[in-house]
Parts: sequence; C-alpha cells; structure tokens
Amino acid sequence: MQVDEGEKYLMSKEEALDKIATFTGGRAAEELIFRSVTTGAANDIEQATRIARAMVTRYGMTEEFDMVAMETVNNQYLGGDTTLCCAPETAKLIDQQVVRIVKEQHEKALNILREQEEKLHEIAGYLLEKETITGEEFMSIFNRTSR
Repeated sequence: MQVDEGEKYLMSKEEALDKIATFTGGRAAEELIFRSVTTGAANDIEQATRIARAMVTRYGMTEEFDMVAMETVNNQYLGGDTTLCCAPETAKLIDQQVVRIVKEQHEKALNILREQEEKLHEIAGYLLEKETITGEEFMSIFNRTSR
C-alpha cells in the first residue's frame, strides 16, 4: 500500500519502481484470480509506462543511459509533452528498457499477490460486503493472523 506522507517533490528510484509495481497490481490480480485480462487497467498501464519512460529518459535511473537526458519536457505547465532527443537506434533501446522495467515490476506485483492471495480474497470479501475500505480497515485485515 502506498500512502503519500505530506508534500513530496523528489522520488527515489525505489519509490518509482514501487509506484510502477502498484500500477501493475490491478492487472496482476486479474491474471492471478480470473486468468484473464480486461481493459480496466488501461490508465494504470499508461501511468506505469510514463514513470518507467521518465526513469530512462529524464531521471538517469538506468545503468545503460546513466545521467544522459534523452528527452526534454515542453510546456511543463500546459500538459508537459515531451520530445525525444536521440537517434532512432537509441529510441529503440529506450523502448526496450521501458518494457523491461514495467515487466519486472509487473512480475513483482504478481509475486506479492501470489504470496498474499489469502489476504487478497479476504479484502475482496470485505469490499463486496461494505463497498469501500479505509486504509486503517485494510491494514487491520492485512495484519490479522490467519484463523
């Protein structure tokens, strides 16, 4: 569970990876429980990809590109569109890195859900009954020992 603690402007590499894993969690749950996927994860996929791409192209968070900016942000306050500043061959390598990062974090999410599948069902049952859950209620169920 990710909870922001106050205003935050900086994100560590580990926090970025955790955010990507969190964004891939809904799709991972569909795969694990229903053995199928839906369009429901579309926005989460976009967000995970956006963070992974920024890690590679703007934040210097990969060994392959180190501290080299591969894209620039245009109109930061009007949507923040970006422009890639590299050769087509490098763009292909960037895409490969982005895919690798998202896939690794998706696998991490799947593994966490597999390890906690009993709790996943318990929390889903609570949500079916109550429709909403607070962070406190979630943690209470999650931390409760199995019967």
